[in-house]
Amino acid sequence: MLIGITGSICSGKHTTAEYLVQHHGFLRLHLPTPSQLQPLPNHSSADSNGTSEEARAQFLPSVTDQKGTRGLTFPDVDSLLEFVTKRWREHWVLTDIYDEATLELLLRRPFFLLLNVDAPVGVRYQRFCERCRRRSLTPLPLEVFIYHNDLQLYGSRSLASSSSQSTTNSPPRSTASATGTIHLLARSHVQIFNAHPTLEAYHSFLATLDLPSPIRLRPTWDAYFMTLASLASQRSNCMKRRVGCVLVHNARIISTGYNGTPRNLTNCNEGGCARCNSASSGGSALSTCLCLHAEENALLEAGRERIREGSVLYCDTCPCLTCSVKIAQVGVKEVVYSQGYNMDDATRRVLKEAGVGLRQFIPPKSGLVGFSIDDSEGTELVVRNGTKLNY
Repeated sequence: MLIGITGSICSGKHTTAEYLVQHHGFLRLHLPTPSQLQPLPNHSSADSNGTSEEARAQFLPSVTDQKGTRGLTFPDVDSLLEFVTKRWREHWVLTDIYDEATLELLLRRPFFLLLNVDAPVGVRYQRFCERCRRRSLTPLPLEVFIYHNDLQLYGSRSLASSSSQSTTNSPPRSTASATGTIHLLARSHVQIFNAHPTLEAYHSFLATLDLPSPIRLRPTWDAYFMTLASLASQRSNCMKRRVGCVLVHNARIISTGYNGTPRNLTNCNEGGCARCNSASSGGSALSTCLCLHAEENALLEAGRERIREGSVLYCDTCPCLTCSVKIAQVGVKEVVYSQGYNMDDATRRVLKEAGVGLRQFIPPKSGLVGFSIDDSEGTELVVRNGTKLNY
């Protein structure tokens, strides 16, 4: 497994990589950093190469596993992939992904997972200042920190302030453009919001994600069919709720369905169902609803003769009572759902009496995770009172 991690300055990208090294036996891999993303010089202490040792020290990650101290370094992504492909069952982590061409090559491999780590700029600047103080360095002003952050994300050095600024720490004016990393964010499998005030709290949160799980690389049948059910729901035209459904037998799809008005009737979202378009409360005026449910459409599409013994129905929402009696009638063996509904107990009783299994499947957390955290008050104190952040 190869986990790639992108993230803003002081978001916790290297901390996340170090967590995988320490707690899950991963080994760091490195690629060269593009010159346009290197820290810009501090004019008062630039070396012969035009780069400041102090600037480099300010932007080095806090974790002990800095580039060159452990892990393996490769000249390009092709040689890195050749190495990992032969050892894909081992655990590797890479934080040096800077352009879309590199990411495209990585995403082609079935053993690659991409994470993005981010945090509010105020939290990240507090972490940056604390890191500089631990190194006996003077932190850059917030304006210059934001400039470096924008340069990394958006890649345009024209973001620098006007040449009239002459302070030592002011970024130099330039019209050169560089590749930014903002376009990589949308490709990430998991986006981690890291406003945790301590390293321990962040590690505890990461433990809940089970990042090395093989399910994240190749979904189980449950995850696969539930994803297809969710995709089918995007075709729904019902004004009340989107629902999708997949009917399978022996891991083979028999039919799919989504809710909406019957064939040749005006779509619900075009005014075809007066009940749905009148904002009726849930469970009321059901007899006037013209919409077929996702489960009904899947069953009708399959037909009784195709619903063989042992068929399983996947639905992204627990079936209602009306659909449950039809599911029992056609001989479905099991119903798997992901989201609850307002009549789950009644549905459970009917299906149990009919000998039909009912279980909930909750897929691994993906997309944006960690945004609603219990320590939000502690995070606010970090920003307001400058509480020390140890990562």
